[in-house]
Amino acid sequence: MSKIFSGRYTAYTDKDFVLFLIGMRINQLWRVDQWWPVAKAMPPMLRTLVQHPEKGFLGGYSTRSWPTIILVQYWRSLDDLLRFAHSPGEPHKAAWQRFYQQSNSLAVGIWHETYVIQAGQYECIYGNMPRFGLGRVFAHVPATGSRHTARQRLRQN
Repeated sequence: MSKIFSGRYTAYTDKDFVLFLIGMRINQLWRVDQWWPVAKAMPPMLRTLVQHPEKGFLGGYSTRSWPTIILVQYWRSLDDLLRFAHSPGEPHKAAWQRFYQQSNSLAVGIWHETYVIQAGQYECIYGNMPRFGLGRVFAHVPATGSRHTARQRLRQN
């Protein structure tokens, strides 16, 4: 189990970064033949990113809101994310092409959202939590003094 940090913490970075949300939605549970190939395409991508931090992937986590699987990812830059997504040598491009070649089925859907966040244009708080979210990929600092309130944290960044 992860170490719990007692009290209030926030995350700090003075650099721009990218929040990338990506996921799939199982529309027809019984069509495993259609959605399973999409589901199993993600682990090789994540392994590549974890093994090669120079590609710009800072970290992330997955969660479910049935029937949707969501991956929250933090990236160093939009250029890094796009380079990974479009490079022929990376696992994403082939998976993306397979999906669109076989997307005549409504059994599975895919989606993503990309947010480019400028330094100082984010705010977060973690109370009695392990390192999580931005607090896991950037400096994890106490939310005290000039970082006590959301407004102060936004000014601090």
